[in-house]
Amino acid sequence: MSLDLNMENIEIRVLLLALYKKREDENFSDIVGVMEESRVFTKKVGKKYLKYLKSENFITEDSLTMIGLEKAKEIELEFKI
Repeated sequence: MSLDLNMENIEIRVLLLALYKKREDENFSDIVGVMEESRVFTKKVGKKYLKYLKSENFITEDSLTMIGLEKAKEIELEFKI
């Protein structure tokens, strides 16, 4: 199975939005766990998505970068439309 690792992938977009909306007491692994429980993707796939987001400078180990914040806000607006 080949993963589509780019920002056109809806799962990556949803993950970035979820990371943006996470509570203070949650970490990125918690969000991946929630996505797995919701059957959006598996934990293994979620970890690959996090690695991709980090490689593209959207996130650091524990927070969103400025680029990531802007992209998450853009995605949030797309979902509101």
